[in-house]
Amino acid sequence: GSFGRPADHPAAQRVREGETLLGQAARSRRILSTTNVPPTYLISSSLGAATPASLIVLPILVEDQVLGVIELATFTSFTPVHRDFLGRLMETIGVNVSTIVANARTDELLEESQRLTGELQARSEQLQVQQEELQRSNEELEEKAALLATQNRDIETKNLEIEQARQELEDRAQQLSLASKYKSEFLANMSHELRTPLNSLLILAQLLSQNPSRNLTPKQVEYAGIIHSAGSDLLQLINDILDLSKVEAGKMDINLERVSLKALLAYVEASFRPLTTQKGLDFEISTAPGVPVDLLTDDARLQQILRNLLSNAVKFTEKGRVRVEIRPATAAELPAELQDAGSVVAFKVTDTGIGIAEEQLEVIFAAFQQADGTTSRKYGGTGLGLSITREIARLLGGAVTATSTPGVGSTFTLYLPVTRPEEAPEANLPAKPALEAKHPEALQEGDADAADTTEERGARRLLVIEARANGLLSLVAESAASELAAGRAPIDPAAEQVEVLTAVSATEAATMLAQAPFHCVVLDLAAGAEALSFLRALAGDTALASLPVLAHDNRRVTGELKEEVDRHASGQRLEVLASLDELRERITLHLSVDRLNDVLPLVRTESAPADLAHPDASLADKSVLVVDD
Repeated sequence: GSFGRPADHPAAQRVREGETLLGQAARSRRILSTTNVPPTYLISSSLGAATPASLIVLPILVEDQVLGVIELATFTSFTPVHRDFLGRLMETIGVNVSTIVANARTDELLEESQRLTGELQARSEQLQVQQEELQRSNEELEEKAALLATQNRDIETKNLEIEQARQELEDRAQQLSLASKYKSEFLANMSHELRTPLNSLLILAQLLSQNPSRNLTPKQVEYAGIIHSAGSDLLQLINDILDLSKVEAGKMDINLERVSLKALLAYVEASFRPLTTQKGLDFEISTAPGVPVDLLTDDARLQQILRNLLSNAVKFTEKGRVRVEIRPATAAELPAELQDAGSVVAFKVTDTGIGIAEEQLEVIFAAFQQADGTTSRKYGGTGLGLSITREIARLLGGAVTATSTPGVGSTFTLYLPVTRPEEAPEANLPAKPALEAKHPEALQEGDADAADTTEERGARRLLVIEARANGLLSLVAESAASELAAGRAPIDPAAEQVEVLTAVSATEAATMLAQAPFHCVVLDLAAGAEALSFLRALAGDTALASLPVLAHDNRRVTGELKEEVDRHASGQRLEVLASLDELRERITLHLSVDRLNDVLPLVRTESAPADLAHPDASLADKSVLVVDD
């Protein structure tokens, strides 16, 4: 800064140490003075400007540190007093300047500290927020971890419950299957036992009602007729129960043959025209164009279905008409199970009877069920006819549907394929002649030929291919194998055990078949793609062409799998079985022989033939009435 210097004075604003008097005073830390100042040095004011007489330069020192330099000029000379005063003044000025500089630095540091403190506080707040967010995240993660642990425990518990339920269901299924088998066998046996004396009663009642000796009164003849009528109703009930037990046991035989529709209609006309005439009902039979001349089906079972439907129509119709219409079925009206059946014929039985409520249309097809309790009392019957009708229709590859309006009438329609569906269960094909099995004890020493043809027995192996290991078919196979082994042990203690192996894929099955010989293969068609792959692989292996394959199908196969099954059914030893009981029976038959890959025909007989070589002596000289169904 300056005082009393002209504004336009060209003096330098910055001076280095050692330069000019100012720089020399700062370097030497001493007071420098001079007189006879050149005229260019000026002191100015508002009144004018003049050259000073004397000049002095004073360094500002604080603790031997130069803080600045003060340059003074005067019009008179500086006296020693002036110099001493200025020297002392420089000390005070130095302290003040040092204080000012220190205070300024302190202020700068304070501002910097405050700025840093603010930044630190802001960062601290950010860190606090981040810490709180991190803490919340940790809490959420802990909650999720606890929830996952709880869910895992729940899943494990549910898996255990599901496994227990599955095991219980399998146990109950086995128990139900066994109970159903025992029930069916009991019904069949009881039906046979009841029919024998009942047929004798009917024959005798018929003889009495005819009164050939004319020694009975009209009332006695009437009583005999009532006995015969009631006995006939009872016989029909027993026959229905027997049919139902056969269907449930999968033992009802289906004999396929060409059935003439003309002959079938003649049977219907002859059987029901008298009944409708007796009740005063109109009876119509019509055949639409396009109906085939004959059908490939079971004549007796088809007659039984029509007989049941027409009997109900006549029974529940008091006035009006009963109509039978035979026509080609359209694709739109076919039930879902017959969409791929090809040409289908519809047998439509329509009446103007009492009708059935819509909610009862499914109930009437259950065994021992009728539309309501009043019909059983007013019209009679057991409720078995429609149940048997639907099951027989299913065995024939067809279906039965019903529509009805109470007070208007009912329509029952039988849909039957023109040709037998190839995927129908083997259990429903005609029975073939049975082979007489030779037990080991039947091979006597003299029967050399038979002994020569019997190969040395090896391990009996059965391969089961299904969607999962130890499934239902494996249980059936193991049960059959256990019973077979238990039955052979008393006869042949050296008989080997049966080994049941399970494959869950076509690749695994092919590997097992390549490693060891098997007596037969049980294939679950419900395995879908794996079953299809196995059949295709089997078709390309000539070494396995004679391997028996028992295919279980609890539903009708479709698509590529159906085509493959059809192809194998004609060229491969493939049997398609719908009944687990029959599958069990076929497994037992295949494993009961001593020769690997021995051919066993499909045998279905309700009972073994009676041993007539040794008749009971108690029957000698007695008349015996034999009744066979």
